[in-house]
Amino acid sequence: MKITDVKPYPVWIGHRNQLLVKVETDEGLYGWGEAGVSGRELAVAGAVKHYREFLIGQDPMARGALWQRMYRSQYFEGGRILTGAISAIDIALYDIVGKALGVPVYELLGGKHRETVPCFATTGARSFEQLLDNVNLLLDHDWSVIRVGAAHGPITEEGATYDDPTLYEPRESIGVTADWMPRIRESVGPAPVLGVEYHHRLSVAEAASFCQRMPPGTLDFLEEPIRDETPEAYATLRRMTDIPFAVGEEFASKWQFLPYIEQGLTNFVRVDVCNVGGLTEAKKVAGWAEAHYIDLMPHNPLGPVCTAATVHLAAAVPNFAWMEVRISPTERQDYPPDEIFPLQHTLEGTGFPVPATPGLGIEVNEAYLKSESFRYWEAPHLHRRDGSYTNW
Repeated sequence: MKITDVKPYPVWIGHRNQLLVKVETDEGLYGWGEAGVSGRELAVAGAVKHYREFLIGQDPMARGALWQRMYRSQYFEGGRILTGAISAIDIALYDIVGKALGVPVYELLGGKHRETVPCFATTGARSFEQLLDNVNLLLDHDWSVIRVGAAHGPITEEGATYDDPTLYEPRESIGVTADWMPRIRESVGPAPVLGVEYHHRLSVAEAASFCQRMPPGTLDFLEEPIRDETPEAYATLRRMTDIPFAVGEEFASKWQFLPYIEQGLTNFVRVDVCNVGGLTEAKKVAGWAEAHYIDLMPHNPLGPVCTAATVHLAAAVPNFAWMEVRISPTERQDYPPDEIFPLQHTLEGTGFPVPATPGLGIEVNEAYLKSESFRYWEAPHLHRRDGSYTNW
């Protein structure tokens, strides 16, 4: 069996662009993959086209060797754009191999450890009352692990005001979020798992200030409080708080995870199979984390192909906490459409059943992709009151 084509499809689906990749073979088998790096899909698609030129004619069964060839085939190896492309191709290769052998992808990763992949839900609000209502709504629907988006701010006595949605002042967010979360914990009691997502918008001092305002037992995890480029900064923050960290959704290799796992700088591994280098690399990260008694908490904000790949990874590792899902009573209910993904994994309650379908268990309407096109979209460019830019 030989690869005959590698097709990138950067197209608008639902509310965002997705970069789907189809790998075809001379035996009629094909596989689907998805790349991360949201907002820079055209750059990743360009890398996929480069890889296509030497992947044609190769054996798709040799996915480990092909991973090494893609990663090491340029002098300037690594980086999120290249590993985003490698991720999509690698996932598609696993889909092909699973179909060729007639087994689900998790069987290629060592077999399943669980029948259901538990998930966590996300919510946010413009006022404390709204946030409490949203959290209670999730609890009423049996969601026991809830991630809360930090308050955007600024806040008035009447509630949150968002006259300028691109204005973001970290200290104002800290004040509001630090007021809300202990009250949420007091209301819901000790049983639910509660975390806060800060989307790497804080400095070390700001993150420490937020953590130090949290009464003990308030939070079960704090996600991405600061940027990840400097592990030493996380080491400094680690010494200033005992709240568990959830870090790694932007990491583009096992090497980037190295200091965070080895030095205990994260307590939940937020690996993203569409960013880290696909299932080949994600499985290595999982084993490394297992050796340090750290559970995976995968990042999964993209589409059904990413979800399918993440379900298979989650099924095949022993050290697993919860998988991100963006379909819950507090988020969108009607996405993704069956028109585009006629076969996809379906959430049952608060988890995904582990499938028995060969490959990823996903199908994509390629004709739809061909009929759509890329739409320019840019993440919000946040600014502070003094006019300077800050992290989104």
